[in-house]
Amino acid sequence: MDKPDQYRALTPEELGARLAAVPAIAERVGADPANWKVQEVGDGNLNLVFIVEGPQGTVIVKQALPYVRLVGDSWPLPLYRAYYENHALVRQAERDPGAVPEIYHFDEAQALIVMEFLAPHKILRRKLIDGETVDGLGAFLGRFCARTAFRGSELSMKSADKKQDVGLFSGNVEIPAITEALVFTDPYFGAEMNHHTEGLDPVVEQLRSDAQLKARVQRLLMKFASNTETMVHGDLHSGSIMSTDSDSRVIDPEFVQYGPMGFDLGMLTANFLMAYFSQPAHRSADELESYQDWILAVVEETLAEFDAEFRRLWDTERTGMLYPASLFEDQGHASHEACAALLAEIRAEALGFCGIEMHRRTLSLAHNADFEDIEDTGLKRRLEARNLAMGADLIRTAETLGNTKELLDLARLYNAKDVL
Repeated sequence: MDKPDQYRALTPEELGARLAAVPAIAERVGADPANWKVQEVGDGNLNLVFIVEGPQGTVIVKQALPYVRLVGDSWPLPLYRAYYENHALVRQAERDPGAVPEIYHFDEAQALIVMEFLAPHKILRRKLIDGETVDGLGAFLGRFCARTAFRGSELSMKSADKKQDVGLFSGNVEIPAITEALVFTDPYFGAEMNHHTEGLDPVVEQLRSDAQLKARVQRLLMKFASNTETMVHGDLHSGSIMSTDSDSRVIDPEFVQYGPMGFDLGMLTANFLMAYFSQPAHRSADELESYQDWILAVVEETLAEFDAEFRRLWDTERTGMLYPASLFEDQGHASHEACAALLAEIRAEALGFCGIEMHRRTLSLAHNADFEDIEDTGLKRRLEARNLAMGADLIRTAETLGNTKELLDLARLYNAKDVL
């Protein structure tokens, strides 16, 4: 018989016995697990996910597996990622209250997190495929990215606290290593687990033969691996956001690490652009233009809100060692130009990360349902080719693309272009 502190991947039948003795769970679900309904619903790449429903209410239980679920036990993964995900959710809740699910219980031995059940929320990626809209989505995401970026940095944190946090999360080694390989490296050579749509070879070969582009990607990898500006979600995309028609939450920060301020913003933007490019396969002709315009409006609102919230925090919460008032306001010098310069740097890096993510989700291991759900292979490769070409353009021009209008105009240009 397993010891209580010995890990085992739990089944729906075993979960009740494990959780019934936890007061925080019993009071939310019900004291008798015989009255619970437990179902495993995980459809992601890494974990088990259970819905536990009882007479008092419902919770979500997420348990890490000791391997990549998408691949199998041939690719082992450490269970400690649940420990870091729990810490990340706690910090995100502090830095942007109400933006993430509430945590009720963490079982380190079982790599298991019990959290708030979000209903009637739906995975945002599926809403985008289904043509649904979410009021205030861009404003919510822009604020989340700005608040977590600013409040997780030495613009706000005490340097000693920030360094201690960096030390804590530096133990999350193997999970960021997945990003370093699958996002920044594998798309640009014939990696073993790569795959792409039949007929895309000319575009793929062009990307992989561009040494200057690959050098720019590697420079951004160097920044990702070496720059500990702030705590980043690490995998912020439309599959890690749940929404109703007017409310959203961010989930699944198990790829958390300290990294560049623009990383989450870039990954998020990339996934909206991929949703945009995929729409001709999901919408009828009479609704296509208006829905694509809505997606671009979300991108615009996200970037605008990020800037506005970051500037507000700069003026009201700049209490860390960076850009201190003693060097600016206390001497009668405005610091707004310094803030604008930093935001321009964050934006440029975000656009570079955006282009790379557009490549990896089409060429590396884990693809997006936005494209993968397209049954017409000819249409799929034409849309993916537009996505790949714009991604390359962003990587090359990230520092010179002047503003959001130019970004959106570029998306519209490639949306009308026959790359293949």
